[in-house]
This record gives sequence, structure tokens and C-alpha cells, in this order.
Amino acid sequence: MTHSFEKTPSRRRQRFPEISTRAWEHPADRSALVALRRLTGFDDVLKKLAGLVSERAIRLMFLATAVKTSERQFPELYDMVRDAAYVLDLDQVPDLYVSQDPAVNAFTIGIDTPIIVVTSGLVELLDEEELRSVIGHEVGHAMSGHAVYRTMLLILTNIATRIAWVPLGNLAITAITTALKEWFRKAELSSDRAGLLAGQDLHASMRALMKLAGGHNLAQMNVDAFLEQAEEYEKAGDLRDGVLKLLQLLPQTHPFAVVRVAQLKKWAESDEYRSILAGAYPRRTDDPNASVSEQWKAAAEHYTTSVKESKDPLMGLLRDVAGGAASVGGKLRDTFTGGGARGGSSDRPSDHDDK
Repeated sequence: MTHSFEKTPSRRRQRFPEISTRAWEHPADRSALVALRRLTGFDDVLKKLAGLVSERAIRLMFLATAVKTSERQFPELYDMVRDAAYVLDLDQVPDLYVSQDPAVNAFTIGIDTPIIVVTSGLVELLDEEELRSVIGHEVGHAMSGHAVYRTMLLILTNIATRIAWVPLGNLAITAITTALKEWFRKAELSSDRAGLLAGQDLHASMRALMKLAGGHNLAQMNVDAFLEQAEEYEKAGDLRDGVLKLLQLLPQTHPFAVVRVAQLKKWAESDEYRSILAGAYPRRTDDPNASVSEQWKAAAEHYTTSVKESKDPLMGLLRDVAGGAASVGGKLRDTFTGGGARGGSSDRPSDHDDK
């Protein structure tokens, strides 16, 4: 069961009446969802799995094994989820549970009625404003409808070996799981933005992400240095490093922390974010009229810009391919064989060795 909010925020922040989730959804999130639904057999598998999931069973499990927040249990967290719902204008506040687990985590699951779960490790790691951003992040998941796909991802990754009878078979399940992970990484970027809108404290949002990477000792960390680290990661190494970064990312359900911090800061400095704070944002009443083609166009523009502006060596190769560069084959050969820029021997110095 969910609860209607009654309490206003504990400190003054801009509220967003009737805000549509389109206001914070990353273009790649929306396009990935469209692609996910177009994946052959996805709807059939989703329906099959939905039949295996009991909303009541999920809720009963957390009622039995975790602490449900209320005015008498974790009242500060209880107020935070109501606060986030107030700011983002969500009529029904999701139930929030605290689960005993030293691992730092938070997630939103459920089919019809999402619930939010945070671990004790997360609660102990973050301060009040950092927690507010994380809870706002999870409310964003609930509002965007991410919970149902997150639930499907959990099922597929945790019990895939038990559902080999699904008609599409294990290979198709693996393909769908990979697609779900790609989408969920984009959904995380969207919900980071929702968390910022809920808390409206950029430094708190960035600190929370930095703590996910480095732990509680904030005195030994620095946000500016962490952002420099993000830039170093993006442009690090040669093509081999670009491929390694891609391979490391594929199994992940979340973008890497340094990437999330850099992306969130960029959005917080954008005209889009400033317009939302000024009250110029898409409303839910306009959602039925939202153009799917416009969403695809926005996603395509995002990817084009990302590839164009990226300092990653692999993205540089993609730019060369797009531009019809004749040297792509040579770059690949030299990168993976150690050959020089003009010959085949790795002992021959290139024209750039002294620069």
C-alpha cells in the first residue's frame, strides 16, 4: 500500500507541479526503452515473467525481512521520501524499506506498485542531503516506470538458469538481459537528474556518487579532483583502452561513478536544468501528445554530439569511420599489433614519438 503525502519539504526548494518525467529523462533512456520494446520476443518474455512475479510476494518478503519506514521507524527517511514526492508532485508515495546489508545499494522494484529499498550500508554512508538525492533518484525511477523493467532484470539475472523453458531459449534471454542492462545504465542517468531536482543540491548529489566510489572518508576526497579523474578516464590511453572500457561496461547495470558525476554536473549547468527551475518544463497533460519521432531525433542528436565531443579513443575511431577515413584499418593494425604509424615494425619510431 502507498501513502498520500501530507508534509511539505523540510527546507525551501522549488516544487514542480504536474512535471512530466520527460523533463529529466535522458534522451538515451527514452530511445533505449523504445529499442527494448522493439526487440523481437521481448513482450512475450515480459508477459511470461510477469506471470511468475507476485506483487504481494515481493511486498511480503520485505515486510518480513526489512524495516518499513514510518513516523516511528526511520522517521527521517520516511520524511525524505514524502519530501521527494512533494517536490516532484507524485500523489502516491512509494513505501520505503531499510534492509540490513553492509553493501551500499538502493533500488526500486515492483510491477504495479513500486517500492523503494535502501540498504543499511547506504544509510550509514551518506549524510542527510546526500540521502535526499538518492531517495529522489529512486522516486524518479518509480515515476518513470523503470521499476517494472528493473524487476524483470533482477529475475532474468538471478534465476535465468531456472527458466530455460521460455520458448526463446537461453541465448535470447542473454540478449534481452544485455539489452536491459544497456537501457538501465541510461535510466540511471535519468534518475540522477530526478535526484538533483528533488534535492536541488548539486554538491550533495556529486558527493553521494563520489562516496559510492571511495567510501565514507570525505575529508580525503575532493569533488573537483574526482571530476578531473572523470576526464582522465574518458580520454585515457589508446584504442585498446577504449575497447577495454567498453568490455568492462557491458556487464554493469550502472554507469561508472566518475561518468555519472561528470554527466550530472554537465546537465546541472545546462539551459535545460535552469529552465526547469524557472518553471518551464513539460507537463504530464502533454504526455499523450509527445512525439515518438521527436524522442528518436533527440536521442540521435545526443549520440551524435557524444561521439563528436568525446575524447575516448574508441569514439575517435567511430568518428573516422563516419568520415570515411582511409587510415582506420591502419590504426586498428597498429593499435593491436604494436606496429608503427607508417610501417609494421614496433621498433621503428613514429613521427609523433617526440611530441
